[in-house]
Amino acid sequence: MLLQRVSRAAVSIDGNQVAEVGRGFLVLVGVAHEDDVAAAHKLAAKTARLRVFADEAGLMNLALGDVGGAVLAVSQFTLYADARKGNRPSFTAAARPEVGEAVYEAYVEALRGAGVPVQTGVFGAHMQVALVNDGPVTILLEA
Repeated sequence: MLLQRVSRAAVSIDGNQVAEVGRGFLVLVGVAHEDDVAAAHKLAAKTARLRVFADEAGLMNLALGDVGGAVLAVSQFTLYADARKGNRPSFTAAARPEVGEAVYEAYVEALRGAGVPVQTGVFGAHMQVALVNDGPVTILLEA
């Protein structure tokens, strides 16, 4: 998954905004074949505890809960695109939709269980994502 620290992020479908967060993370959630619910729980815990917000000294030392942050979680199977051959990416490394959705939902529920406010996109929908990346800070998280 790809995590971006944001000052604001929103998701729209067909011109209608379906979710928005202020300060926090936009998390693009890709699911590979080997990913499972246990990996989703591990990544949710890591997301909730990740200390990438500035403290009084300007050091990245605070987590989401410390700053009253939220997460906008958006499913994105294209994170597992393989474009090494030719010009048309292959998505064979991405999990099948039914597995991807289950792992994505487990990640979202685990975040909520950790007390993190979470908004979501719509799994499998064509979405428009707007964000203001704060920093920029972008981190690739893997289980």
